[in-house]
Parts: sequence; C-alpha cells; structure tokens
Amino acid sequence: MITFLIFLAILLAVTAIVQMLSIYDLTSAIKGRKAFEVTERENKMQAFLWLIFVPSYFIFILWQYLVWGKYMLPESASVHGEKIDGLFATTWLIIIPVFIITHSLLAYFCFKYVYNKDRKASFFAHNNKLELAWTVIPSLTLATLILYGLKTWNSVMSPIPDEADKVTIELFARQFDWTARYAGEDEKLGRSHFRLIKGFNALGVDSSDANAHDDILVKGEFHLPVNKPVEFVFRSQDVIHSAYMPHFRAQMNCVPGMATLFNFIPRYTTAEMKQKTSNENFDYILLCNKICGAAHYNMQMKIIVESEEDYNKWLSSQKRFLASN
Repeated sequence: MITFLIFLAILLAVTAIVQMLSIYDLTSAIKGRKAFEVTERENKMQAFLWLIFVPSYFIFILWQYLVWGKYMLPESASVHGEKIDGLFATTWLIIIPVFIITHSLLAYFCFKYVYNKDRKASFFAHNNKLELAWTVIPSLTLATLILYGLKTWNSVMSPIPDEADKVTIELFARQFDWTARYAGEDEKLGRSHFRLIKGFNALGVDSSDANAHDDILVKGEFHLPVNKPVEFVFRSQDVIHSAYMPHFRAQMNCVPGMATLFNFIPRYTTAEMKQKTSNENFDYILLCNKICGAAHYNMQMKIIVESEEDYNKWLSSQKRFLASN
C-alpha cells in the first residue's frame, strides 16, 4: 500500500509539473514571445543576484565553520596522524584560496559581461598561452599534492620490523560487531580460516596451531599501550567493512577472504585526551566506515589507551583462547 501511495504521489507531481509548463507556454504565447526566450531585464536580474549570492555563500560557509567547527576532530592521537593532518592542511591551503578567487571572478564576470544587444563578443579559436596556463598550473599543483600524499602514505604504511617491541592485534569484523584478538606471549597470532567458524569459534581460529593457544579474544572494548607500536590485522566474515579509528587517523578495509594491515603508535592516553578536549565523556572509538547493512550505524567498539603498566595488567586478566572454550 505504501509503495502504491509513493508511486501515486510521484505520478501526481509529474502531472502537476507538465501542467505548469503548459500554462507557462500559453502565457508566453499570449504575451507574444517565445516560452524560453530570456529578456534583457531577466539577464540583468540574474547578474545582480550573482553579486548577492556568492558573498552570501561565503558567509554561510564561514558561519558553518564557526558553529560546527567545535565538532571537528581534536589533534591526532597517533604519531603518524600528524603527517596526515599536515597533508590535509596543505590541501585546504590550496583549495580555499582557489575556491574564493574563482567564485569571486565568476560573480564579477556574470555582472560585468551581462548580455547586451549592442555589444558583440570577440571570438578566437585558440590561444597557446591560455592552453598552457590552465594545463600546466593545475597539473603541477596536483602532481605536488599526489607526490606529497604518496610520501605520507608510504611513511604511514611502512611495516613494523618483526624484531621490534610491538603489540599485534587482529580486528575481526562481521555484521554488526567487532572482535579483537591479541597475540599472546609468543607475539604471534594463531592461524585462522573461515571454514573453522562455528559455535564458540566465531573467528575461525585454528586450535591445532600452537601459536593460537595463548591468543586473547575480547569484545566490547580493547586496550592499547601508549607510545608503543601497534600492528593491526583486519579480517571480515561476511561483507566489506572498514575499520575506522578517526582520532588516530587510521582506516583500513576489512575484506572477506584476505587480511589487511595497518599500524600506528598511540601518543595520548584516554585520560590525557579527556583533558585536551575538556570532555570527561571522551572515548576513542572504532567504527565501521562502510555502509554494511541495516545495523551499520551500531557497529562500533570502544578503545582505551593507557600506560603500558595498566595495559599489561588488563591483558593478563583476560582469558586465553583455549581457556575460554
């Protein structure tokens, strides 16, 4: 019934538009002019409105920033995030002036060169200098941004050496929750396979692998030690999810059938970030940044960053994989 009513509403709206266009055609015919002929008065009105619209648009954007800017992310909570923020700031420093200049010129030209029947526009088929300018300048600008972005990406994605003192965590995604699996004392995650996913073994961990015996599975929240490299391994059970940790400037797709990697070094504890943001309710959070189904909005997990001492104390209190079976 609802589908029928929606279809009927759309049909009536289309019919109303057609009838309005017919009335407009008849009115134009009565006035003795073509329906879509633009008068000189209308041209001047549009040119004048451009002079009002563009400054108003700039003011509106500034107002949005002043009102909603406080909801932007605080400074990066990871070491590599500083580079990401630097790339982001550089991009804005280029885009904003270009945006203001081009739209200001657009409004100015619309007003200055409004249609005039006594004025004839000059015509030229080609201009090498103009072609060179609007090809080379954008190309060099984009090439600079791309090279800067690649350099930043490569520095962020550099793998942590195997011999380094690090924490290894697997984040397993499925509709519509997350599970974190920590490597135990051996600092190696046990094997896993989707064919082993059943019953209590929701991650498909291979219990015959000795490296899996001391793995630790946690839900609801997971902990990270501050100022220590963390290596993440991402997997998905069903569809493509995206592990998004905005405060750490980290995001990676979780793809069924394969493992993806990301790493970063947390630099502020949760308590320190509460002070920096003056928000006692602040929490780091893991989100899914892919629209993965009806309950996508609810797919999140709390992250707690703490001192290494507190982290080790928390980790030692968690059950091992085989012990939890």
